[in-house]
Amino acid sequence: MVFLYSAIADEVRSCRKLITPLKEQLVQLLTDAVASLQADGALPADIKPTVMIERTRDRAHGDFASNLAMTLAKPARRKPRDIAEQLVTAIKTGGQLQKVEIAGPGFINFFLGPQAWHAGINEILKQGDQFGRSEMGKGSRVQVEFVSANPTGPLHVGHGRGAAYGAAVADLLAAVGYQVHREYYVNDAGRQMDILAASIYLRYLDLCGEEIPFPVNGYQGDYVWDIAATLHREHADALRHPVAEVFSEVAADEPAGGDKETHIDDLVARSRTLLGDTHYRQVFDAGLTAILGNIRKDLEDFGVVYDEWFSERSLSDNDTVSACIERLQQSGHVYRKNGALWFKSTDFGDEKDRVVVRDNGQSTYFASDIAYHLNKLERGYDRIIDVWGADHHGYVPRVKAALKALDADPDKLDVLLVQFAILYRNGEKVAMSTRSGEFVTLRELRHEVGNDAARFFYVMRKCEQHMDFDLDLAKSQSNDNPVYYIQYAHARVRSVFRQLQEKQLHWDQAAGAAGLASLSEEHEQALMIKLSRYPELLETAAINHEPHQLTHYLRDLANDFHTYYNAHTFLVEDATVRNARLNLIEATRQVIANGLLLLGVSAPDNM
Repeated sequence: MVFLYSAIADEVRSCRKLITPLKEQLVQLLTDAVASLQADGALPADIKPTVMIERTRDRAHGDFASNLAMTLAKPARRKPRDIAEQLVTAIKTGGQLQKVEIAGPGFINFFLGPQAWHAGINEILKQGDQFGRSEMGKGSRVQVEFVSANPTGPLHVGHGRGAAYGAAVADLLAAVGYQVHREYYVNDAGRQMDILAASIYLRYLDLCGEEIPFPVNGYQGDYVWDIAATLHREHADALRHPVAEVFSEVAADEPAGGDKETHIDDLVARSRTLLGDTHYRQVFDAGLTAILGNIRKDLEDFGVVYDEWFSERSLSDNDTVSACIERLQQSGHVYRKNGALWFKSTDFGDEKDRVVVRDNGQSTYFASDIAYHLNKLERGYDRIIDVWGADHHGYVPRVKAALKALDADPDKLDVLLVQFAILYRNGEKVAMSTRSGEFVTLRELRHEVGNDAARFFYVMRKCEQHMDFDLDLAKSQSNDNPVYYIQYAHARVRSVFRQLQEKQLHWDQAAGAAGLASLSEEHEQALMIKLSRYPELLETAAINHEPHQLTHYLRDLANDFHTYYNAHTFLVEDATVRNARLNLIEATRQVIANGLLLLGVSAPDNM
């Protein structure tokens, strides 16, 4: 991974803690060397180089490398190797920097001494659970909205991936200095909620003794029956209407040769008419309250907590939606066609224009979404991040188009698309259909594999990649199960310290710090170098919204630890070596615990 000191992103261009201290020192050495050559006239004074530092893949080529000489060659009109030679001459070695070499056409390779890695171990033990955190974000305000599933049914495994991913992205951003606001957008208005209300009412009529032909497009899960039963217990037959009256003037359903969409919309309208506003709202709110309550509980039990649950209905109640549409009309971005109001989204690169108010006078979900995103920006967030399902990819350009039409900055909006998770059990795909109610809920998944495995497995891949979730692997207690393997490393360290007490030995951390030079084994060196990568890993994972980078890092760190554990004894007689090794493995445990915490995974002391 390449790091840009001066330009990873505009918002962090001048941040003091953009890179780890080791890299920061090397960047400063190169920056000073360039300034020195410019002062001597060896380089043009008007050149402002971007210093790039990367870790080498092969330590035979050093620990870090820079291609600065190549980037300076064209503006300086000189050979890159000649520039590299002058830069190396200007760089002072000593301390943690052992030597600097030139490779190939002009790469500058840096070789660090053991004391550089020793300093990292001491820093981990000093900072504890704060190690790796930085001030990169400088308190910039970021709103992360994720899951936001319609409260029309229980959360299923697809929502679970969005929950785990969104929570991890938010926690990573907070860990590197951003002020993060976690938000759930409650779709408590609109057509799908009306379909849910009609579905509940029809099941209620079933319980009243009416023989109801249930619509193809209705919500068919058992939870609908449960809500209807509660409604019937509270109201008895007070809301009952004969089936013939309910289906009067309702278009035929799909099995009868009709259109299922028209049929369900007619049923919604008929239910609203028969019940009246007050009773219809009672049915509507019965579904909303029950399902939203379950969603809240499922997410809290999954370790996902929000700062705010934002109501879509509030945008209509306080006229935010109508005010937003009026602004678009006044600016000439809305026109009327066939009785409906259309937003000219094609003027901003969308593939077609979009309806914001239907011919019946009702605003669309898109209109509410425009108002919601404008509301976010007006709340003063520097960035807003939406975590959506991958099936919403076509929705992104129209939302950005609307923001631009409203003179808001669409570049402040990042939309992260999450692919659906496909479950496998015994090597076979688990079939699911959300509308028919045949799906695996998040609650069922948690009960089967546990929170830790679910949270970890969900973020092991890039969000835009399809994910195969192996239920059997997630439950296994084997080295093939990555979360078990990482947690086992943490527990193993705890076990070593319990053995220390049993043997009535003492861990002297200060002596261990002084004796780190005794750790010369290959496994020890590898572990120390891996630990030094953690802070930079957090920052790149946060900037790129890629928690999977952290899962892979922790897996590799656990592997280095287990290899070390199997090859060496920690509680040796030599107190100097013993204390140094205890320092090293305690630092390893701390980094594992810190990383797992950001992923919402526990770090057990016993396994």
